[in-house]
Amino acid sequence: MSKSGTILYLDGVSRSFDGFKAINNLSLVLDKGEMRAIIGPNGAGKTTMMDIITGKTRPDVGEVFFDGQIDLTRHDEADIAMMGIGRKFQKPTVFESHTIEDNLVLSLKGPRSIFPALFHRRTASEVKHIDHILEVIRLGDKRYELAANLSHGQKQWLEIGMLLAQDPKLLLVDEPVAGMTDAETEETARLLRDINETHSVIVVEHDMHFVRELGVKVTCLHEGSVLSEGTLDFVSADERVVEVYLGR
Repeated sequence: MSKSGTILYLDGVSRSFDGFKAINNLSLVLDKGEMRAIIGPNGAGKTTMMDIITGKTRPDVGEVFFDGQIDLTRHDEADIAMMGIGRKFQKPTVFESHTIEDNLVLSLKGPRSIFPALFHRRTASEVKHIDHILEVIRLGDKRYELAANLSHGQKQWLEIGMLLAQDPKLLLVDEPVAGMTDAETEETARLLRDINETHSVIVVEHDMHFVRELGVKVTCLHEGSVLSEGTLDFVSADERVVEVYLGR
C-alpha cells in the first residue's frame, strides 16, 4: 500500500489496555478528499482508533501517517490539531454565553486567548472565512444569537463550524446525529457532504439511515480490526456484520 495520495494511513496498528486488545492489527486507508463512515458495535475500537489518530493514545505497534508523510505516532495532541486534524466529540461543547459568531471567532486557527480574540480587528479573510462557515453550518441568520438558544442539532452544527474555523484537512466526527430530529439528521448529511467538497471526513455513527444518506464507503470495525468494508449495501449483506452488529 502506498501512502502517497492518502490523508490517513494506518497499517498493522494494535493497542492493548491491561491485556485487552482494543485495537488489533488495524489497517485503514483514507484517500485525500474522501468521506468514510465507520460503524461497529460498542467496544469495536472506534473511539480508540480516533484517540490514536489524534495523538491522545499511542499505538503499541503499527504505522499511522497523516497527509502522506507525517508520522502521527511522533506527535502529541496539540501538534496534531495544529497540523490539521480536527475532532468533534459526541456531546457538543459550545460557549453558551457567547454568540454563534463569537464561538467561531474563538475557534479560528492560531494561538489566542478569549479577550484578544473577541476584540481584535478581524481581517477581511477572517470575515470571509466566518461568513462562509455560517453558510455551511446553516446558521447565517442566527450569527448574533447566543449559542445557548440553539436546538441540540444546531449546537452540533455550530461545533462542526468551530472545527472548520481551525481549517483542518481532516475532520473526525463522532455520532453527529445522536439526539437529532429526522429533519436535522437529513440536513446534517447534506452539511457533511458540503464540507466533504473541500475536506476529508471520517464519521463514526450508529444510525444506519444517516449512513445511507451520506452515501459513502463504509468500514465496519469489530474487536479492534476491520471486519468488512465497501458500500453500505455490501457491508449490510455481510453475514459477519449481521451477526455481530446489525442483528437478524
